Amino acid sequence: MIPTPRLLALALATAAPLALGEWLPGLEWGTPILLGLVGAVLALDARLTPRPDRFGVRRELADRLSLGAENGVEIVVRNLGSRLARLRVRDELPSAFDGSGGFDGKGGSPRASILEGMARPGGVARLGYTVTPPLRGDFRFGRVVLRYRSALGLFWRQHAYPCEASVKVYPNLRDLSRYDLLVRRGLLVDAGTRAARRFGSGTEFERLREYVPDDEFRRINWKATARRGVPISAEFETERSQNVVVVLDAGRLMAQVADGLTKLDHALNAGLMLAYAAGLRGDRVALLAYADRVVTFLPPRRGRRAFLQILDQLYRLEPRSTESDHARAFSYLAGRSLRRSLLVLFTDVADPEPSRALLAHLARAAEHHLVALVTVADPALLGPANREPRDSQQLYEKAVAQRLLDERRQILDQLAHRGVITLDHPADRLSARVVATYLELKARGRL
Repeated sequence: MIPTPRLLALALATAAPLALGEWLPGLEWGTPILLGLVGAVLALDARLTPRPDRFGVRRELADRLSLGAENGVEIVVRNLGSRLARLRVRDELPSAFDGSGGFDGKGGSPRASILEGMARPGGVARLGYTVTPPLRGDFRFGRVVLRYRSALGLFWRQHAYPCEASVKVYPNLRDLSRYDLLVRRGLLVDAGTRAARRFGSGTEFERLREYVPDDEFRRINWKATARRGVPISAEFETERSQNVVVVLDAGRLMAQVADGLTKLDHALNAGLMLAYAAGLRGDRVALLAYADRVVTFLPPRRGRRAFLQILDQLYRLEPRSTESDHARAFSYLAGRSLRRSLLVLFTDVADPEPSRALLAHLARAAEHHLVALVTVADPALLGPANREPRDSQQLYEKAVAQRLLDERRQILDQLAHRGVITLDHPADRLSARVVATYLELKARGRL
């Protein structure tokens, strides 16, 4: 029971006769009488106020939350009583979460820690807010603490409801649903391209159309011809199913933070987007993650089940403090005897010495596969390099940043001369550019 200012004011008012008794003898006896009246009113208020079991409380949120994105959470309070209830709700978040954006639909509290709303008799109040998980992995929400005002407004009654729930934080999955919507509408605005289809002597059935004199006789579909009464030919699409291997470097360089997330997190988001797009195009997708050793490998498979397996392998993958062993990773891939594939490596090329070794491995792999190197442009370098210096310190920072960027460009240019496709983009454009490049390769027949 938490007193309100109204109850505190009444309690203070009972002291007035005691203070005035110094000038008006006998008036001080009014204080215990007033205290008794306040106590009686408080007891009546407690009797009229519904018990905690007259409220039903539950939390609604997805089982899978997206890393670095705003995920909606709703606290649903059902009022089983016969009086209008004024509510305050506090949700117990996982300690690592950032809660924000609380609302009650009527201009309520902007904080996720305390949500305010009203529940009519027999009605439901839905109080929502958002959480932005900064880490992947398993987390647990705690209880939901509900405060509701008493019938006469003298106190707030508080009760904690057991609404514990476990959730998993995955790489950002929201872009996947957005991409799926674009595919269904035939758009792909972000990618800026469409996959080209090649018709001819392939083996994948595409459609039926009316026969033309140039069609081969064996392409006539006799059942469709009989139904329509005119010659109908079957058109086939050239077999385009290929292997797409998503290779993730989980070494120390990928632990650097860019735009609030580690570079590995950005790589995971882009890699999942690529895997999803490749699955929709019928390609087989494989996964290799490594640091100083191979952490996980999934052979090439197609379909939704293959994508979910990749998702389950990646949501707990964290960068390690060790140096990445590129030689071991590429040797492991070579031992899998994969046919010609698109190898997409997500890594960083900040250190010159390891990058020179990586260059040799990528060039060797490019002799048998189509290889793409994806790196996250570092805003910590781009900012000082593009900024106009105002003092000697900023001039020094600009010179260092430009030198590091020049070294980075030299490494990427050397890879490009060796036949490796290089993509170096800021984090907010990485996923779109990776998928666009994949679709362009498909459209040009290089994959």
